[in-house]
Amino acid sequence: MIRVRLPAHLRTLARTGSEVRLDITGPVTQRTVLDALETRYPMLRGTIRGHDSGPRRPYIRFFACELDLSHDPPDHPLPEPVATGKEPYLIVGAMAGG
Repeated sequence: MIRVRLPAHLRTLARTGSEVRLDITGPVTQRTVLDALETRYPMLRGTIRGHDSGPRRPYIRFFACELDLSHDPPDHPLPEPVATGKEPYLIVGAMAGG
């Protein structure tokens, strides 16, 4: 069971709480987590990454175990504590400005 924490705007869109739990079959990677998330919450398609499951959207970042995974390859395995459900996978809306 993978734990995923969503930012407020995606929670509102998905009509869910701050953390969702997903069953992942096979390797636990950013791609498999996002695929499972978009399957369970189809209204999130195109909000986290491109509609074609492409690269992440600007101003969306991914974190786990105090590591910024935003630029990691999508098929790179997530840290073991995330894969076992001990730590959450965080999807964060980044801010910009000056």
